[in-house]
Amino acid sequence: MATPLPGKKVRGSSTGRPIMAALDLMGRRWLLRIVWELRGEALTFRALAERCGGVSPTVLNTRLAELRDAGLIEADAGYALTAHGRALIDALMPLTVWAEDWAGSAAKAKRS
Repeated sequence: MATPLPGKKVRGSSTGRPIMAALDLMGRRWLLRIVWELRGEALTFRALAERCGGVSPTVLNTRLAELRDAGLIEADAGYALTAHGRALIDALMPLTVWAEDWAGSAAKAKRS
C-alpha cells in the first residue's frame, strides 16, 4: 500500500485532498503512536520498538518508511520528527486536551 500523499488517490478521496491524505496516513495502525513517541527526542529503532510495546518489527519498518515518505520524520542518528512532524504534534495537542476532558467526564458519568 502506497504512502498517502496530497494530490494522490487515498482512502475516502479520489482527488487526494490534503486533509483526506492526512487522515488516511494517521489512520494507519501504530502510526500516531510512533509519532507520539518521537515527540521528545530522536530514538533508535530498538528504543522506538520498546516504547511502542507490541508493534512488530515489520509494521514498525513499514510505518517508519511511510513517515519518511510523507516528510514527517528523518533518519540520521535515530528517528526524529521533521518540522512538519513537530507541527503535527502541535496540531494534535488540542485533541489531547479534549480527550483528557472527555475521559474525566466519562469517569464522572460512570460513577453516577
